[in-house]
Amino acid sequence: MYAIAYSNGNETTLNEIEQEFDELDAFLRRYPEPVAGQPPDTLEDRLRGFLRNNVPDEQEILVGWVNDRPEHGIAGDDVEDVAGSLATNPDFLRATRSVVEGRAPSARFDLPSYGEVVVASQNLQQGDAEGALVVVTFMDLRRADLVSTMRTYAVVALFSLLAITGLAAWQSGRLLAPLRVLRDTAEDISESDLSMRLPEVGNDDISALTRTFNAMLARLESAFVGQRQFLDDAGHELKTPLTVLRGHLELLDPTDEQEVAETRELLLDEIDRMSRLVGDLILLAKHDRPDFLTPTAVSVERLTHTLYAKARALAEREWALEGVGEGIAHLDEQRITQAVLQLADNAVKHTTDGGRVGIGSRVEEGLVSLWVSDTGPGVPPEMRSHIFERFGRADVVPGDEGFGLGLSIVKAIVEAHGGIVRIDDAEPQGAVFTIELEQEPRWHAS
Repeated sequence: MYAIAYSNGNETTLNEIEQEFDELDAFLRRYPEPVAGQPPDTLEDRLRGFLRNNVPDEQEILVGWVNDRPEHGIAGDDVEDVAGSLATNPDFLRATRSVVEGRAPSARFDLPSYGEVVVASQNLQQGDAEGALVVVTFMDLRRADLVSTMRTYAVVALFSLLAITGLAAWQSGRLLAPLRVLRDTAEDISESDLSMRLPEVGNDDISALTRTFNAMLARLESAFVGQRQFLDDAGHELKTPLTVLRGHLELLDPTDEQEVAETRELLLDEIDRMSRLVGDLILLAKHDRPDFLTPTAVSVERLTHTLYAKARALAEREWALEGVGEGIAHLDEQRITQAVLQLADNAVKHTTDGGRVGIGSRVEEGLVSLWVSDTGPGVPPEMRSHIFERFGRADVVPGDEGFGLGLSIVKAIVEAHGGIVRIDDAEPQGAVFTIELEQEPRWHAS
């Protein structure tokens, strides 16, 4: 701003000097002709007449230069005090002579207490007489307003900068406060405690980061809880068969062939049970992994007939195909078959010979429903959520050697598909287990 204003000020000064010279030319053209019989006015008279009819700027002195010396002058209000001393000032005289003699278009010199002074002239000639109009401009006085303005601007800018810096520091501190909380929370989180969450406030990018961090903590907590639960479940359920194996091996008489054969058969049966338990626990532990499902486009009609054919081989019951849906669904056919056959096996366990077990499907409004119904004793409402938990059971049927993991496996498979499984009462008695899946799941579309 200062550089631009400085340049504009110099240009304005030159224009004003040119204006003075133009006014002199106009004055001389209008100067009256001499009266007949009287001598014409001298060059000095003409310059004096121009000076009487002109008003200089406040920081300007107009000087009539005749016979190589200043004869007359008028000064602006700001420089009246120095006007009288210029006639004897050697710097002024030297600068003026260099301009009048044509050695330079303008000249500059410094005047104590007034700073830089610029001298320019318009030469005149009348007969043998030579003279000039000298315009003396006090540049530092002209720039005083600019300097004062820039000083005020600098002070205001400094205070504005300090205010903006303080405001920016306060605002950035407020905006970055959630990041500091995020850092402190991350430092406080330990493997044994992943329950801490950050407060979610607002809808900006940092709030989105907070929600993402909380979601990550939730996933980590779920993973750690799943690991601990798997270890607890495995340790609890494997303890009994391992105790049986150890006890029989400690009491085994290796010299008794019959006892060895009986013990061998018993231990192999326990090992089979342990293998089945470990397999079920592993399936539950990895149900939330991305590679747990292999979805494909499956015909619901064909799947229903396949499920019905496989389920009939489980036991002698009154099997019924209660409905067949039509359409294509994206799902993991093997996992869904495993889930439905587990429900069918559960229905067989809770019905007797001659009992009725039905299997059916329906496709409606983008939903695929697969159900297994039975005429067993049903499931009390207060037990319907409990039986889907690991090792959760209602009434244990005599001869049932399961671990209570079947329905939890069904729930894990269905939830991996993004669906739900529910229990309803059958008519006139019994229970209906229904699996509901989206025909085109969101996880598949993405």
